[in-house]
Amino acid sequence: MSKSIFVRDNLSPSVSPAVKPIARCLLGGLLALLIMMSPRGATAQNPSGKSLQGMVLVGYQGWFRCPGDGSPANAWSHWSKGQPGPGTMSVDLYPDTSELSRDSLCELPKESIGGRPAYLFSSFPKETVDKHFEWMQSYGIDGALLQRFTNSIPGLRKEGDVVLRNVRSAAEAHHRVFAVEYDLSGAHADTVMQQLKEDWLYLSGDVRLTSSPAYLRMKGKPVVSIWGLGFDDGHHIVDPELALQIIHWFKNDAHVVVMGGVPAGWGKLSTDSVSDPAWAKVYAALDIVQPWTVGRYRDMDAAAKWKTTHLVPDLALTKKNHQLYMPVIFPGFSWHNLNRNSPENQIPRLGGRFLWEQAYNAKTAGASFLKIAMFDEVNEGTAIFKAVPLQEEAPKPGYWLTLDADGDRLPSDWYLRIAHEISSMFRGKIAATPQLPLRQKTAAESSHK
Repeated sequence: MSKSIFVRDNLSPSVSPAVKPIARCLLGGLLALLIMMSPRGATAQNPSGKSLQGMVLVGYQGWFRCPGDGSPANAWSHWSKGQPGPGTMSVDLYPDTSELSRDSLCELPKESIGGRPAYLFSSFPKETVDKHFEWMQSYGIDGALLQRFTNSIPGLRKEGDVVLRNVRSAAEAHHRVFAVEYDLSGAHADTVMQQLKEDWLYLSGDVRLTSSPAYLRMKGKPVVSIWGLGFDDGHHIVDPELALQIIHWFKNDAHVVVMGGVPAGWGKLSTDSVSDPAWAKVYAALDIVQPWTVGRYRDMDAAAKWKTTHLVPDLALTKKNHQLYMPVIFPGFSWHNLNRNSPENQIPRLGGRFLWEQAYNAKTAGASFLKIAMFDEVNEGTAIFKAVPLQEEAPKPGYWLTLDADGDRLPSDWYLRIAHEISSMFRGKIAATPQLPLRQKTAAESSHK
């Protein structure tokens, strides 16, 4: 990545203005041809909705906003607590914005990169979402579960659900799949059922979301994920009767396949799961079980043990219950700016070895598809999209996580490359090996756009 990330026109100043549009057209055509010819540009695995076998999906937040991006609030959102600055930022990982259009960019006040402007992005413009799904296509990621927080639904509706509509358009254009993942964090038990009913009827009816050929399906039915069932943390749904009502309404009235985002300890009703025995029936009612693992283990040894303590018994239980099992893996974790008492680079990425270890364990335990958390989650440092490689390329002052945090010199798309290898492994195109099947480039070999 160029340190001059604000530069969008890389054509030489000596080129005639009349020639530049032609040159751009030729370059664009060449890039499109290369993407189509690349093995990474494979079509998504769910065209008929018969099976999720071999799929690799990502969580997609799409929640970043900034002044001037066209969104109704016209304000910074999710990047910072108020006006951005070294003491107010709420994200750690610094994204690579060099491929985004000017419409997607937001200049970061009070910080710079070598005296030059530093930029973040807004998720609101169509160009942003399209570029992200273009990356998914280029690196063999099948699609995304779009996060839809129940408490944010009024604001999303006020925006006209622009990001959701852009996700649909981008998924169709790039032959990816997408589905809604409702996040029940902070939901109120007395209103959440009606919220979910009304919103899904609006999405499937007024918006006609499920009429999209790109909407994720299983056995011909749309898939809806309900995340936040049974977590013993005081912020999620803990009433088993209410949880069953939600699941049964979606399955029996909305006629969808229900994926459940559940605690890691769901199988034994332990650790992060509520211990009420009635929850065993709730978990068993799900069509697909998706246990949350982010932060549940913190190093290679713990990730390796997770296969024995959780993956294998979870797969056995879902098989017994005639369910599908979707493991969740993550590249690392850091939320120092969001929670200042937390350490920087809290769960190191280890140059991608941590992510690959989890994928390898999931595959060899018997999982047939998985979710990577997340695609664009820079707040908790779990994003796998293109990120700045070197600390010297991050804004100053303030703390930013970059890809060299553990001493590795990596290209900005390194974690997308790993996602491509994970996808290839789950599709049976490459063998499952304990070692990451990518060679890290030396400093001399590394050249960033």
